[in-house]
Amino acid sequence: MATRSRSLKSVERAAEVCRRCDLWKRATQTVFGEGPRDAAIMFVGEQPGDIEDREGEPFVGPAGRLLRESLAQAGIDEATVYLTNAVKHFRWREGGKRRLHERPNYEEILACRLWLDSEIAIVKPRVLVALGATAASQILPKARVTRDRAKVFPSPLAEVVTLTVHPSSILRAPDSASRAEARKQFVKDLKTIARLARPR
Repeated sequence: MATRSRSLKSVERAAEVCRRCDLWKRATQTVFGEGPRDAAIMFVGEQPGDIEDREGEPFVGPAGRLLRESLAQAGIDEATVYLTNAVKHFRWREGGKRRLHERPNYEEILACRLWLDSEIAIVKPRVLVALGATAASQILPKARVTRDRAKVFPSPLAEVVTLTVHPSSILRAPDSASRAEARKQFVKDLKTIARLARPR
């Protein structure tokens, strides 16, 4: 465990000075993954948002809070999961006084694949979960989120590889009823993921 911890820390230090694409130029900092090095479940999102970029931690903004609340509802202890993103820098555009999220392009996602692969190799999660289309494009390129959510796919990356929506998509639902239903389905997916993570 100590060796794995040191290895992950060394990868994080290398990622902090990454110049493999240009996103670092406008980002505040690299936002690396967080969680126990022996986590049973690894969740992979798209990229850090504005709050994550400022604070240097993944999933601490509104979508992150929704994810953490949903994990609790599904009976998954947040302290036992590893949270990361496919892209480690925040891509944004000006929106008045706000920094608005922009989806990373293919080259930017590919440039960051080295760091994600390293995290997966070191943590060795039993269950690997893509949150949303960007993460799915790297982990399960032939899958589609709405069609295949919570399905299990064979993969060399982990014993169980699956996907579900990104929690930010729930926040973008057009009204409170739609958000409530989307959240209900998300928690249902997480409960399935929790069952998949149990030792056989």
